[in-house]
Amino acid sequence: MEFTLLGAALLAAAAVYGVLYYEARRANALECTRELWDVVLIAAMSGVLAGRLAAMVIGGTNPLTNLPDVLIVRSGVDTGWASLTALAVFGVSARRDLWRIADAVAPAALAGLAAWHAACTMRGACLGTPSDLPWAVASEGSAVGRHPVEIYAALALLAGAIVLIVGKRRHPPAGMVGAAALLIAALVRLLTEPLRPVIGAGPTAWYGAGAAVGAALALWRWRVGRRSSS
Repeated sequence: MEFTLLGAALLAAAAVYGVLYYEARRANALECTRELWDVVLIAAMSGVLAGRLAAMVIGGTNPLTNLPDVLIVRSGVDTGWASLTALAVFGVSARRDLWRIADAVAPAALAGLAAWHAACTMRGACLGTPSDLPWAVASEGSAVGRHPVEIYAALALLAGAIVLIVGKRRHPPAGMVGAAALLIAALVRLLTEPLRPVIGAGPTAWYGAGAAVGAALALWRWRVGRRSSS
């Protein structure tokens, strides 16, 4: 049994807080770090819990009779249900100023996801499909090199966070940065999914839907911004 889910969550939380703190010191955040942190933390915890419970149910484990397994990595976290729940809770928590708060926390959210994926090094779950590339990594006792797919995802998400931090300085229309973050997160998972050991239609559909929604929201907010400025 691996008690590594909590460690991954703590690493992700540290990344989120670090980016929020960084942006607050440069007047890029909407509110104080603590207020934004509370919104993100509640949404993230709700998402992880929902995703963990969904993974247990899908895997045939009854959460009510196996409460300790909620914190034990056996079947992981269902990213689709986790993401959907986190977004719903975030929407409710930030409803008073949804678009601006979404923009304020978007880079931090991507950084947190990057840290979550990078935590594969603690879980020994970084490897994907076989690869002959120079940076392919073989699991212990195996001569077969494999893509470090979780590291790919972590680096791509981190790059996305940096792009959003820089892009915010150009003062894009309200909501566009948050929509771009959703698009980036979904695209990263969608593009790295074929490199994972098990490819399921379910997760791919989730990521495709997320990318479509993110793109549509970004286009909508851009058009709203253009009408407002004209």
